[in-house]
Amino acid sequence: MGNGIPLTDEDRIPWLETLRDALKASLMKGETVVLGCSALQKHYREILRCADPHYTPLSNECAVRFILLEVDAAILTARLESRNTQGKHFMPSTLLSSQLHLLQIDESEGIHRVDASQEPEKTLEDVIAPLRSFKWELKTGKL
Repeated sequence: MGNGIPLTDEDRIPWLETLRDALKASLMKGETVVLGCSALQKHYREILRCADPHYTPLSNECAVRFILLEVDAAILTARLESRNTQGKHFMPSTLLSSQLHLLQIDESEGIHRVDASQEPEKTLEDVIAPLRSFKWELKTGKL
């Protein structure tokens, strides 16, 4: 992506499997983990959900949860260009439209949505709020 070439599933899947394995190791130790990544498609999120040893594929009961940071494409472009100018991001803004095109959200997944056009502090508050109420008992496999 740093070279302006979008990733393929061949690029993404091994990376997602590595993230899944790291999540699983943490869940097995009873740890809470927050992972930031662009799991843009449902089948990418399914790979990550499989980190939960009690997860039944395509079900909604899972210790791995997702939060979608929603923001207008124009705001994203401006932020990305600003970060690129400062040398703080690897992906050129020219790839943003391909990333947004890949985004698939299935309402049945129960993905929590956060308005990311707000000030960063407020966005962070809105991200953290549902994490505080989520309780997972790994030993029983119950939410």
